[in-house]
Amino acid sequence: MKNGDEKVTVYYDGSCPRCIKDRNNYQNLAGEKGDSVCWVDITGQEKLLQQLGIDPLKALTELHVKTASGKVLSELDAYILLMSRVSRLKPLAFFIGLPFIRPLLARYYHYSVAKRLKKSGRYPQRQNRK
Repeated sequence: MKNGDEKVTVYYDGSCPRCIKDRNNYQNLAGEKGDSVCWVDITGQEKLLQQLGIDPLKALTELHVKTASGKVLSELDAYILLMSRVSRLKPLAFFIGLPFIRPLLARYYHYSVAKRLKKSGRYPQRQNRK
């Protein structure tokens, strides 16, 4: 089985219209390769995420992908993995992985996610620990 055919699980925010749109776009571009992606809506799934070792607050602010081997990738690593599985997206996966592009894109990614979550009133607030 080739890497692009191995099953992966994507944990995404199903309460986010943009995330749903991105998922649909990916599935359209992936064609049959999209069948090897299992999509899991993280909305209300805090216990499941904790069992998988994924911080529910991080899951809300970063895309997470679990590989067939059980490794969990997040943020841009998750996007790069997904994009590299689709021929039309491979050049973009390569581009965003470049050392001088990646930190800038990561900063913009976190900024835009925080802005989206604040606008919808769902920005995660961590408890202050003493």
